Amino acid sequence: MSHSINTALTSFGMSGQVFHAPFLLNNPNFTITKILERTKTNSATKVPNSIIVRTYQEILEDPKIDLVVVNTPNYLHFEMAKQALQYGKHVVLEKPFTNTVEEGIELIDLAKQKGLVLSVYHNRRFDNGHKTIIEILNKKLLGNLKIFESSFDRFRPEIGPKKWKEEENPGAGILYDLGSHLIDEALVLFGQPNSIYADLQIQRKNGEVIDYFDIKLYYDSYVAELKSGMLMKELGPKYVLHGDKGSYIKYGNDPQEEQLMNGIFPGSKNYGIEEKSNWGILNNESGRGAYPTVQGTYQHFYENIYQTIVNGKELLIKPEEALDVILLIEKAIQSSNEKRVIALDK
Repeated sequence: MSHSINTALTSFGMSGQVFHAPFLLNNPNFTITKILERTKTNSATKVPNSIIVRTYQEILEDPKIDLVVVNTPNYLHFEMAKQALQYGKHVVLEKPFTNTVEEGIELIDLAKQKGLVLSVYHNRRFDNGHKTIIEILNKKLLGNLKIFESSFDRFRPEIGPKKWKEEENPGAGILYDLGSHLIDEALVLFGQPNSIYADLQIQRKNGEVIDYFDIKLYYDSYVAELKSGMLMKELGPKYVLHGDKGSYIKYGNDPQEEQLMNGIFPGSKNYGIEEKSNWGILNNESGRGAYPTVQGTYQHFYENIYQTIVNGKELLIKPEEALDVILLIEKAIQSSNEKRVIALDK
């Protein structure tokens, strides 16, 4: 493939506008050729050289399209990704990968059968906090890790307008939405746990889907706790790490999402760079002070997709890894329903 990768987006809501289009537009190796907008024309001004289509079939039947980005509501992920693969397209799926392990296995097998690239947009692997924690752990600045906590706090007491997120659809609720990010992060950092315990709740008035979770992943010598909720008026720390020689605590989210929403894209001055006032605190044998946050790099996801499709490089986010996330989500649901720790096979 000598030309740029002709790419189609299957929606142009926040996901398309903030997390996909900016990186595709700013990478010369991609061309957004078609965007599916069933009734609106939001992409007309932001991606003027792309063609707006009203049906998915117009994307599937276009032989010039190489890559399909399935960034639609969660309950549509499996069928749309399956169709794209059947039509010979490479596929990037928004997280969560699928709603069940069985669906994920079917997509992986189909992609292998067709010789196509299948990946999942777990962009939080390129968050500044995640990259900083990798650096701290690699440098053993905390000694032997004992406690890891990662949180996604929000204050949204009212039920939101997006019905597919707030009603009982497959993949609805923050366990699949934000939980997939936090679980993926833990798996990248620590691998498969020995066991899992989860407390899943519906806390908001008139809520229909899970809007709070507290998940504990048990390893040989430490515990990873993953938490999120919609009733956190006072936001807690994003990360808390304790080891036998030190601690690291960090507040605040990666600035990339806010920057992208404000039109600050990769290549812009200070993109992905956090203000020093937001750096986390490291307290260890060398003293206590602010620890520099590593720059966030969401753009690396699509750079890798290009290198994998064109040059056969190793895929950074493999579908098998995304499948492990769905497995742990299913085990978390089982644990909460049965109110017990669930042992995991490795």
